[in-house]
Amino acid sequence: MPLHVPAAPAPALRSVLTALSSPTAVREARTPSLLGAPRPLSAELPLPVHVLDGITAGGGSATRLAGWRFLIRSGEHAVAAADTVLTPDGWTFSRFFEGPYVTSTELALHQAEAMAEPYQPRLLSVPELYMLTLWLHGDRGADAAAGHPAATDLLVPLAPAPPGIAAHRAHRAADLLPVLTHRATPTPLLGSPA
Repeated sequence: MPLHVPAAPAPALRSVLTALSSPTAVREARTPSLLGAPRPLSAELPLPVHVLDGITAGGGSATRLAGWRFLIRSGEHAVAAADTVLTPDGWTFSRFFEGPYVTSTELALHQAEAMAEPYQPRLLSVPELYMLTLWLHGDRGADAAAGHPAATDLLVPLAPAPPGIAAHRAHRAADLLPVLTHRATPTPLLGSPA
């Protein structure tokens, strides 16, 4: 299998497992697919969630680790996801959720497993475009909590992707990041000073 899923911090996993075993946490999540899913439920495929901040016209950008996301499985399929965040007290459960990004993440991971090259999977969020991508990092041994997309890394936009960007199509980071930069850079209005 070419995917080398990084190990999540143990406290992050424990916090998700504790929330999964808590009827109150699951019920308050108001996630119908999680409520109605046959048991047992498992937290699998931990992915670090990086946020791409401050895309600029000059091509500069910065990434930061925002948390870890776990797919919650019931049987053969993911029915929800769980996010964890780093607080002053350590990693803690944040929320359960469902929706198109859960299914899309699972599909993109299956597609990545079929690739010839080995990768370390991560998630890269682009808040300025309301976009989430599966980031396939070429350095399998890298610290999953750090780094920036290398030019040869692959970015796979998850569905729903912004208009004009095809979901589930792998792009080299060197090709997609300039497009995202262009999209995120505000265009001056006609008649306004540049």
